[in-house]
Amino acid sequence: MHADTHTGTDRAADTGPGHAVVIGGGIAGLAAAHRLLDGGVRVTVLEASQRLGGKLLPGTVAGARVDLGAESMLARRPEAVALARETGLADRLLPPTTAGASIWTRGALRPMPKGHVMGVPADAAALAGVLSDEGLRRIGDDRDLPRTEIGDDVAVGEYVARRLGREVVDRLVEPLLGGVYAGDAYRISMRSAVPQLFEAARTHASLTEAVRGIQRRAADNPAAGPVFMGIEGGVGRLPLAVAESVRARGGEILTGTPVTELRREAGEAADGAARGCWRVVAGDRVLRADAVVVAVPAGAAAALLGAEAPAAAAELAAVEYASMALITLAYRRDAVALPAGSGFLVPPVDGRTIKASTFASQKWGWIAAENPDLVLLRTSVGRYGETEVLGREDAELVEVSRHDLREATGLTAEPLETRVTRWDDGLPQYPVGHHARVARIREHVGKLPGLAVCGAAYDGVGIPACVASANAAVDALRGDGRPLDALTANPVQSLHGGAGE
Repeated sequence: MHADTHTGTDRAADTGPGHAVVIGGGIAGLAAAHRLLDGGVRVTVLEASQRLGGKLLPGTVAGARVDLGAESMLARRPEAVALARETGLADRLLPPTTAGASIWTRGALRPMPKGHVMGVPADAAALAGVLSDEGLRRIGDDRDLPRTEIGDDVAVGEYVARRLGREVVDRLVEPLLGGVYAGDAYRISMRSAVPQLFEAARTHASLTEAVRGIQRRAADNPAAGPVFMGIEGGVGRLPLAVAESVRARGGEILTGTPVTELRREAGEAADGAARGCWRVVAGDRVLRADAVVVAVPAGAAAALLGAEAPAAAAELAAVEYASMALITLAYRRDAVALPAGSGFLVPPVDGRTIKASTFASQKWGWIAAENPDLVLLRTSVGRYGETEVLGREDAELVEVSRHDLREATGLTAEPLETRVTRWDDGLPQYPVGHHARVARIREHVGKLPGLAVCGAAYDGVGIPACVASANAAVDALRGDGRPLDALTANPVQSLHGGAGE
């Protein structure tokens, strides 16, 4: 049964058997709706904005299809790729054409080192060329240092600098982590952001030995297939495909429908059982549901949960976010000669404005095939606490991007068209102790029947992490809390997709 849409004091009451409301139409909310429908539940998705997809946004620049948000997804985790296949995109899944990225540091574009885990090397030789001779020598001290106890959590940058020196952090760990979180490596939790390294560091005396242990396990159990995957037409197609599947299976999706109140009511549930239900107010619409999945950013979730789960709301309100902007530029192909590879990362220590550039036409074969006369690339600006650069006008961001691109690659051509996409408060930050905060949030939420939370604020910021979060939330609502417990204990590592997500 669809909700009525009466206005004024004559508000509609939406009731029906097995009704679930999903608040938020980003990829996490849509994935939750998709999974709920597998159980025969009637589903309503409420999205405050006028569009679906959250940080996944397809668009065009100079007539070329491109992603204006996230552009790739980790394929070594199954959740996002599986969702794409389930929603009709199996034949559109494509790996990057090239995975070779560079680091723009110490005045030159240098090949991205191999043999490291999120910038942490197994030995100094892996970072030759990127680090100074002094920085390389400092890495060798690791094997002679006494064991560093890391306790329940530690900042990635702090721990790595203590073992290997600051130069490793500043020239490699920082730009790689910054590409994922737009954050500060000296604040970011190793347990939440690089869980693989955290676990290895707890069981090895030295950090380089911990990395070698990770590499040995990887060699003994080689993963099949590409590390990352894109979608022909852009990753932004994924939420649209999921939404289409949800609607085709009977789910209702409403955009431009912000939820203003979420309360627990005593009495009969939608199926007539003698238990409470949820009352969801969205403007003049009132819905009643057996279950609610809150799939919105932490601040919005805090506002919604304040009345019924004040302790969870307080924890959510403390989650901080970083803002960033993506600048997409289109050029005539005959006017551009870019270096080989998928693009480059920029360490903040080098004092540049951009933090990365992706050569989209070189990274994604489908972009080049669709636009043989164009070259598309993009830059990203903005890190946690960096407000000055994001306060600039769009035209200024284009100009600083062109300046840095000229310095890095020699690109002097005039772009045919540019587009600036701003992601204000787009990336949740995972400081030391984030895992414990997530566990507390879920403990408080779990005390209320029929309530779950999911999204980028919890177990990882990548697309697979958001889908895994949604799947586990729905499983918990069905009475199986094991996936949620496992995810809380072992968050999804979000790797960097090459040269600037």
